Order: sequence, then C-alpha cells, then structure tokens
Amino acid sequence: MKIIRHAVFAVLLAVPVLAQTPAPQTEVFTVDKVHSSAEFKIRHLMSWKTGSFNDFDAAIQINRAEPTKSSVEFTIQTKSIDTEDASRDEHLRSPDFFEVAKYPTIAFRSTSVTPKSPTLFEVAGDLTMHGVTKRIVLPVEFLGFGKDGRGKEKAGFAIDTILDRKDYGITWNRILDEGGVLLGDEVKISINLEVGKK
Repeated sequence: MKIIRHAVFAVLLAVPVLAQTPAPQTEVFTVDKVHSSAEFKIRHLMSWKTGSFNDFDAAIQINRAEPTKSSVEFTIQTKSIDTEDASRDEHLRSPDFFEVAKYPTIAFRSTSVTPKSPTLFEVAGDLTMHGVTKRIVLPVEFLGFGKDGRGKEKAGFAIDTILDRKDYGITWNRILDEGGVLLGDEVKISINLEVGKK
C-alpha cells in the first residue's frame, strides 16, 4: 500500500509540470500575392503554352517543431485564368474547359504532411477541380524562413507537378487534319508562394 501511495503521489506531482510544458505552436501564414504565382503549361501543337491564375489564396498552418502537424488550404478562382489572349481566356472559362459559372474555384485541402528531408515534403490532400475530387500528393520544396524590410516574418514554398486534365473531366480537344490533336492532356503546374505570418 505504501508503494501505491508513493506512485500516486509521484503522478500528482508530475501533472502540474506536464501542464506547464508548452505544446508545439502552430503558426498561420497567408499568401503575399504580389510575390507569388500560380502558373501552368500545356502542349499546343509543337510548343508549350504558358498561362496563369491571377486570383488565388491560401491558409498555411506551420508547426516548426512537428512538421507533420502542418496543413494547407489553397484556393484558385478559375475566372482569373490568363493566357494573354482575351478570346482564348473566354473559351477556357466556357463549358468546354473550366466552366467557371458552375465551378468557380479549384481547391486543395491537405490531409497529411510527410517530411522527406529538411527542405522537401510530400503533401497529400484532396484536389477539387471541375466538380471532381481526387487524392493527390504534391512535392513541396520549403525555401526557408526570413524577415522582410519591415521585420515581418516570411516563408517560401515551391510546387512543381503534373496533372492529367482528363482526370477532372476537362476533355475538349480538336483532331487535326494531318493527324494528332491540338492540345496535350498533361498540364505542368508551377506554384511559387511567398507567405507572411498572420
């Protein structure tokens, strides 16, 4: 009985100490849109055509001590597509492609973060585009922390991946008289984010 009383007393003493131990902090960062970009490339005939989305946002929760507890939500406004050609952009907004009136956003919500090295992470999550949701894994390069000229803390991330547009029901194409098709199916995605601590 004496041993049990001593054990209980030891546990009671430990509880306040554990309660005072600070939990790893999760910090919220938001996108600095002026210094960030969301771009894509798709094969057109014999070349690659580059475009971008000019309206996007993200909420990134970073846990420096335990990166696996970090998370990200990223949203793109599809009507902000920009290929530097007004008529082509209107076609891309139409039901042939993004159908922006029905599907105004492309959204990614992470489900897990797996460190592969101090600067490389695999971020799994659900990507919803054109009404289709698929689980994907994004390779994310962490570019570090730093402070801007006003002392505000910043962080940087770069993502380069490839998606098949047909997986999301975006299938429009044109068969060429000489054979082949006008557009490729694979789309190269390049997202560069500079984020600031909220």
